[in-house]
Amino acid sequence: MSMKVGARSNIPPFIVMDVMKAAAEREASGGDVLHMEVGQPSSAAPSGVVAAAKRALDDDVLGYTLAMGIEPLRQRIAEHYREFYGVSVPAERIAVTAGSSGAFLLGFLAAFDAGDRVAILRPGYPCYRNILAALDIRVVDVPVGPASRFQPTLGDLDRAGGADLDGLLIASPANPTGSMLSAEELHAIVDYCRRHGIRYISDEIYHGITYGQPATTAAGLDDEAVVINSFSKYYSMTGWRLGWMVLPEDLVRPVERLAQNLFISPPTLAQHAALAAFDCRGELDANVARYAENRKLLLAELPKAGFDRLAPADGAFYIYADVRKLTNDAKDFCAQMLRETGVAATPGNDFDPVDGASYVRFSFAGATDEMAEAARRLQDWLR
Repeated sequence: MSMKVGARSNIPPFIVMDVMKAAAEREASGGDVLHMEVGQPSSAAPSGVVAAAKRALDDDVLGYTLAMGIEPLRQRIAEHYREFYGVSVPAERIAVTAGSSGAFLLGFLAAFDAGDRVAILRPGYPCYRNILAALDIRVVDVPVGPASRFQPTLGDLDRAGGADLDGLLIASPANPTGSMLSAEELHAIVDYCRRHGIRYISDEIYHGITYGQPATTAAGLDDEAVVINSFSKYYSMTGWRLGWMVLPEDLVRPVERLAQNLFISPPTLAQHAALAAFDCRGELDANVARYAENRKLLLAELPKAGFDRLAPADGAFYIYADVRKLTNDAKDFCAQMLRETGVAATPGNDFDPVDGASYVRFSFAGATDEMAEAARRLQDWLR
């Protein structure tokens, strides 16, 4: 007799992880792979972070911490908001989390009940949709596209339900498109949410990686917003699994209770190491300069391979390409691309369950020579 499997687990896979698996299998069999599938900096953690981690190991300070994180790190994050944005955020409203993934889980549980309606952009990061679905929170799609530079207008929000929404989550810069809200657009959306009683959640994990206008934090616009950030992207610390939240007063204790029970505490070694991350700006900005070079190269070279309908890559390290001229099945297209060229990319199905089969996401967080080689192979393949 078979045992029951919980229905909450019946969510779609995170397809990029399947692409990573296929790429690893190719490498294990002796093939080469040019990695453009995963949103992960190819650079290591900053040298100051590594040195701080070694000191923490030597000092043997790796027991449990408080559920909301060590006080020095919460204070340092608050100082970061003053330095980087000119925004005052009390350390008491900052929660350190087990990556931004842990922050989304805690934030959704603290802010919403089963059956609540939370709007997300389509295309968008797939784990938003899947975590919300696992929590029985209703996902409301806000379709966005080239006409609005892949960010929503207030009219889009009205069409999604407006005042009937319980929450709205937007990333700026966004994954998979790299598109950004201007300061004026973000202010208008935050004001819209305030007027309609909608909890605004701002995914800011790609802040620091922009190629024109700087990103604006919702923490400076509304004390009721939930702001989520991470040490993974700009700080090149993906595997350290550390993020943070800026919380409204009414969610501080709920998040703390949830964190105590779900996670005990964030990773201790990563917390002590992350204290040094904010002092490594020179090294980190050099990474961003490399991303900018990669972006410029690919925006010039991908159209020569036939990828000539591209989302605006204002920030992050992604190019989202409309491939309808080349295929009507992005998953099969990406699998064939990997087999025949060694270039690994992620099908848009991961980010958009309706129109994603017409798109492919390329990550340009790798080395510049690898990006150039990938572009050359794709041009040869599709010529």
